[in-house]
Amino acid sequence: MTTSVNTLLEIPALGDAEELSCDVLVIGGGTAGTMAALTAAEHGSDVLLLEKAHVRHSAALAMGMDGVNNAVVPGRAEPDDYVAEITRANDGIVDQSTVRQTATRGFAMVRRLESYGVKFEKDEHGEYAVRQVHRSGSYVLPMPEGKDVKKVLYRQLRRREMRERIRIENRVMPVRVLTAGGKAVGAAGFNTRTGRFVTVRAGAVILATGACGRLGLPASGYLYGTYENPTNAGDGYAMAYHAGAELTGIECFQINPLIKDYNGPACAYVANPFGGYQVNRHGERFVDSDYWSGQMMAEFAAEVASDRGPVYLKLSHLPEESVAALETILHSTERPTRGTFHSGRGHDYRTHDVEMHISEIGLCGGHSASGVRVDDHARTTVPRLYAAGDLACVPHNYMIGAFVFGDLAGADAAQYTAYEGELPSGQLREAHELVYRPLRNPDGPPQPQVEYKLRRFVNDYVAPPKSGARLSLALEAFERMRADIASMGARTPHELMRCAEVTFIRDCAEMAARASLARTESRWGLYHDRLDHPRRDDASWFHHLDLYKSPSGTMEFTARPVAPYAVPVDGFSPVGGPSRHLGEVHQEQVATAGTREAAPVARGPETTPTGTALPHGATTGAPATPRLLQLLSLAEEEPELASVAPYLTDSDPVVRRTAVTVLTETVPPGTGPALAAALVDADAGVREAAAGSLRELVETLPAEGALRDGLAFALSADDSVVRAAALDVLRALRLGDAELFRGSLSDSSIAVRIEAVRALVSVDATDEVARAAGDPSREVRVTIARALGTGAAGRLGDTPPTGSGPTRARAVLAELVADPDALVRAAAYEALAATGCPAPLDALAVAALSDTAWQVRAGSAKALSAADPATAVPALARALADPNADVRKAAVLALTLHRATEDARAALATATTDSDADVRAYATRAVWLDEVH
Repeated sequence: MTTSVNTLLEIPALGDAEELSCDVLVIGGGTAGTMAALTAAEHGSDVLLLEKAHVRHSAALAMGMDGVNNAVVPGRAEPDDYVAEITRANDGIVDQSTVRQTATRGFAMVRRLESYGVKFEKDEHGEYAVRQVHRSGSYVLPMPEGKDVKKVLYRQLRRREMRERIRIENRVMPVRVLTAGGKAVGAAGFNTRTGRFVTVRAGAVILATGACGRLGLPASGYLYGTYENPTNAGDGYAMAYHAGAELTGIECFQINPLIKDYNGPACAYVANPFGGYQVNRHGERFVDSDYWSGQMMAEFAAEVASDRGPVYLKLSHLPEESVAALETILHSTERPTRGTFHSGRGHDYRTHDVEMHISEIGLCGGHSASGVRVDDHARTTVPRLYAAGDLACVPHNYMIGAFVFGDLAGADAAQYTAYEGELPSGQLREAHELVYRPLRNPDGPPQPQVEYKLRRFVNDYVAPPKSGARLSLALEAFERMRADIASMGARTPHELMRCAEVTFIRDCAEMAARASLARTESRWGLYHDRLDHPRRDDASWFHHLDLYKSPSGTMEFTARPVAPYAVPVDGFSPVGGPSRHLGEVHQEQVATAGTREAAPVARGPETTPTGTALPHGATTGAPATPRLLQLLSLAEEEPELASVAPYLTDSDPVVRRTAVTVLTETVPPGTGPALAAALVDADAGVREAAAGSLRELVETLPAEGALRDGLAFALSADDSVVRAAALDVLRALRLGDAELFRGSLSDSSIAVRIEAVRALVSVDATDEVARAAGDPSREVRVTIARALGTGAAGRLGDTPPTGSGPTRARAVLAELVADPDALVRAAAYEALAATGCPAPLDALAVAALSDTAWQVRAGSAKALSAADPATAVPALARALADPNADVRKAAVLALTLHRATEDARAALATATTDSDADVRAYATRAVWLDEVH
């Protein structure tokens, strides 16, 4: 069914479809899709991989990758730290169980990719050359030869044993996931070269179609000049939606810093380890936010728009060897055209810094938080339908996360076999109509014109800063665009593909506008900046916003509370609970400017002029009252507390909150008690700002009685954020005692109870800590276990009032090692390494080396470091064969403490050839220490 440009393609009959069948259908041959296919095949499934281009050189990964952004490499980073980092970067709106999968499985994926031939940078001793780019964690692992990643993966797909299990169909584009009985049973699409209709029946379907990169229109005006891969037009978002799956976080856009007039990132995170950094035109570093997030982009956008703009990636100060190394990396991976771009302008990194700008908006789970809702096995809310990669909502998941969730999806989907029932005829007809409708009107508006118009509306009405009026106008425009899209004309299979992509873009645009209209707050910095709702509202909106297609065909919403965290994060206290059904979100009245009957009114107060320097953290979205302007002027004069005090009691909460930020910037004498008083302010924003300021300044505030009194009073406040902060500061400044802290152990907030445990440990109150061991929260029990293993716990009981010492601590830990939660058991065993592990605890630790959870096995190995060598050494020697490298590492470290025995030394010697670099290094060091001594 080939055709030329001048020959009109015939519409194939619905019954003339090419029918395919498989156990696991993978849609998309990029990062997540290839890994899903490999894993499903390894589990014995017959896999069909559909790719609308060619797997060998398709998807975002095809151009290469210059580094891993989120490598949690043992010894260099901890999974909990990474989970906390992502939680903070996403303003608390995360499902930590999914983020934790990337944190705990990412390193194994790095090793798996290495076994395929992917190269990661290592030092002279063969250790991973992890770089610290963000201030709070070392997660970036460079890939100097990363241009070949896709080629390596394709080579794995084409291995003989994989070819027997994986069938690749290139140039086949699915347009709809088929469902029957409420579960996914296949897909319908067409061949982008021949135009033939294609149907697939499958036991499970894995969507791995990447981000929606063609949502907004680039500033350059080039239709396909997008930051994200332009072939990713939101196919999977639309297919998941029409299949009935829930999507979430769609109002949280992806916006990136990029090179001016070039559709590629400036790659500051690559340049940073070489000494490059972002600056304004004066050469000043200006970014306060740590992680690559919406808050960072808000700071970036404000700097670009100010008189300090434009913004540059500064490289001209670097030595020649650094510039040459950067050129090798940046001009050969990510965007190989980058060198040509700079050369065409006569620019060189040695003489010209790289001007940066802001990308168009897009939807992406992997670089932001907008995607299909998935659990920690990549399952969507539709049975047997999975999503992985940038399509899935696992915030800031990046490449390694895409591989991890592709692996999880492939493993879980492999339990299903091919669907044997009839494929749903109504859904097949709808898919057929969607694909071939443009052939009925070959002279209709061409796809590029319709798509440009659609995406122009996205830029005009949906891109931040957002407002209810503009979003409502967007919905009107997108509804009108249905007719334009229905009238598009096509003559070739390739044009059919582009027309189908426009329908996906329209679906995504409507999702983005409706979700943005539904969330009536500002959150995620620039990603969801509502001018008409300028403040974050945790009381109403500490929720995921899920959208789905109702049985009647309307788009409806549910506000789903964030689940309690596995890893506590300061400033965020999710409490879980039932979801809140919002239903359909209706647009605002935008037919007239104001009501038709009302006369013109005077304009309200002027907002803060562009370029006014606000203290860090001050609100910029509210009107600038005379009082606020006076305060901002005062902030430049290093005021005394007496000058700021009147503003702390102003009737306007915006003024009070700004006064808190002024105190935080200037810290005059008396700041501590003044901030403590602000903890009980009537406004939640003021309270939150005061709590954050106290924590920020805790190392510099004097431990004075007035501060203690204010903090103690705040312990009875209604706001859990305030109570947790008060405990934290009281502990840090050693201003409290057991009597003050003990009441907080029964607080309703998990975060407060955790802070209470930490505070009680700081004053050696063993018995009080022990009484909390039955807390219903896993996070609290983990904190107790860890606290009992700290240096302070080792002293507990040496002070006469409690007198129970390590014996009392071990009694509590004996309860916790039997806890039903694996992380609690792991923490309890690890604590025994500090308190001692006598009988019968040593026998329990030996038995725990067979626990199904590797964290427990690692913890028990650490416990045995404090047990009798006769019991510990044989068990630890056996643990050196554990499949998990962290368990083997823990066993080596424990054996090191027993190396006075001959059996321990012999076991350590065997570990010097371990496959894991960390295990080898620690074992080698132990052997060396023994030889030296």
